[in-house]
Amino acid sequence: MAEDIDFDTEFQPSYGVPVAIAEGVERLTVNNPSPFTFHGTNTYIVGGSSVAVIDPGPDDQAHFEALMRALDGRTVSHILVSHTHRDHSPLADRLKAATGALTVAEGPHRAARPLHEGEVNPFAESADSAFRPDIAIADGEAIKGDGWSLSAIHTPGHTANHSAFALDGTGIVFSADHVMAWATTIVAPPDGSMADFMASIEKLLAREDRIYFPGHGGPVREPASFLRGLRTHRRMRERAVMERIRAGDRLIPEMVKTIYAKTDPRLHGAAALSVLAHIEDLIEKGRVETDGPPSLAGIYRPVF
Repeated sequence: MAEDIDFDTEFQPSYGVPVAIAEGVERLTVNNPSPFTFHGTNTYIVGGSSVAVIDPGPDDQAHFEALMRALDGRTVSHILVSHTHRDHSPLADRLKAATGALTVAEGPHRAARPLHEGEVNPFAESADSAFRPDIAIADGEAIKGDGWSLSAIHTPGHTANHSAFALDGTGIVFSADHVMAWATTIVAPPDGSMADFMASIEKLLAREDRIYFPGHGGPVREPASFLRGLRTHRRMRERAVMERIRAGDRLIPEMVKTIYAKTDPRLHGAAALSVLAHIEDLIEKGRVETDGPPSLAGIYRPVF
């Protein structure tokens, strides 16, 4: 899968111990490793005596205790949430209750498009649908604290409410799950949208940031180069899907079997959803057709 991107899988999570990664920035990683979270979710603490916490993580007791130890003696003014998957946002409520901080996010969880009649959201249980931010932050709006300013960059694609956060004046972006050094991001309809994801890549490419600190794994040290590779990778996947359909594959499992032949079988379910995301985009572009709304069970044909 990494033929067009130089992935970096070297990462030491240092569970329970905050790691200083830049001036005024610490990373604390949750011990929740999985094929989808790599070594775990990264929580970031930004500031000095008064701080913001970015992505507090799942409702995990050990992580909550480690986070409170790391914050001991400091004021927490804001809790920023990049998106509402259960590995990123649920601990926000406990942290808010313990610190009095305000929660900040683009908005509550929602799908990228309405569900089709009879459609079941395969990632519904992964969503933190109960979360409601105190502050619904607009694209480009800044949250300011004592010596720091964090601006929202709305980056839908992985989820409809996904945001990255720029640490103003530093070239640092907390890219959450939109751009990660260790792997490509899952884009799974109806929560995710490939068209939105690609547009968000272009949006980030228009910036001149120095380094990304993602939601999982280590930093992306050359963001522009990595983004171009990520864009190429997705375009290659789109071409591969189109080629399989032109070759006679009509069902998504057939396409996954060929396109993702070297991928961990545990990820084939997510791969199928990624193929569906590409197909939805190809249908919008008028290059693929199907009867009825696109779905994992759909039958797809090329438009010549």
